[in-house]
Amino acid sequence: MTKPMAAITLRTLAACAMLAGTTAALAHVTLPPGGATVGSDYNAAFRVGHACEGAKATTGLAVRLPKGFVLSDAQARKGWKLDVTKSGDGEVRWTAETPGNALPGSERSEFVLRGKVPATPGTLWFKVLQTCDTGVADWAEVPASGNSTAGLKSPAAKLVVVAQGVATVDVRDGWVRQSVPGQSGTGAFMKLTAPTGTNLVSISTPAAGTAEVHEMKMEGDVMKMRELPGGLDLPAGQTVELKPGGYHVMMMDLKGALAKGATVPMTLKFEDAKGVKTALDVTLPVGAPEGADAAGSSAHQHKH
Repeated sequence: MTKPMAAITLRTLAACAMLAGTTAALAHVTLPPGGATVGSDYNAAFRVGHACEGAKATTGLAVRLPKGFVLSDAQARKGWKLDVTKSGDGEVRWTAETPGNALPGSERSEFVLRGKVPATPGTLWFKVLQTCDTGVADWAEVPASGNSTAGLKSPAAKLVVVAQGVATVDVRDGWVRQSVPGQSGTGAFMKLTAPTGTNLVSISTPAAGTAEVHEMKMEGDVMKMRELPGGLDLPAGQTVELKPGGYHVMMMDLKGALAKGATVPMTLKFEDAKGVKTALDVTLPVGAPEGADAAGSSAHQHKH
């Protein structure tokens, strides 16, 4: 794997996968976590989390297609009118035929269209106009530079198109437990979401002689830890959490102490059911973030 193929840090995961935490919480019309490979077909499922401010229901959704995205079709919804405009860059609009068909603010749903992404890496911004029984919400803000939507009130839905060989897996909330001089092992934790399903088969980092995916679980009255020799399965669209006391990355033969505030580069390698191999470089901060489950620290202070 060459460095340009996966030159992605946790900081720039905002540009290469959906940024975690507060940014995602602010974007109420979003695409699923994860990216798309250049030139591939992509199912864009726009998730509507609630109605417009002060409204009771969503009555319409209009998706403005970004330049370079070639629409193939849009999924009809029962009780909704579907209109596709191909002039300009194109637009797909769903409109509830009656108030009874509108999407209640208390419910979540997806509006799906399909198309092909460009043959070159980059970021696609889908601007979405949400119409409600009262008012509208225009999810159309795009950052002036970069890809981070932090600080935007109404960010457009983002899709990152990555080069061949780069994993489309979304990585968020990653961190490494700090260590002290002489400590031989520690753990790394994160949340992984694979849009099309894959398997995390190996990990490497210059900070440790060996890095493996381990599982901790109770067997009878004893907590045991073991390596997952077949790798960690990441079902399509499901978030798999690596956390203290469960699945985690076990870093052994540490090359030095890992102080809070430092960072650890790490390469994650994946292989899907078709045997396609991809990789992703991330850089994880050392030290548990506020609110993280810091349990199980003693289990990461010795070799396995």
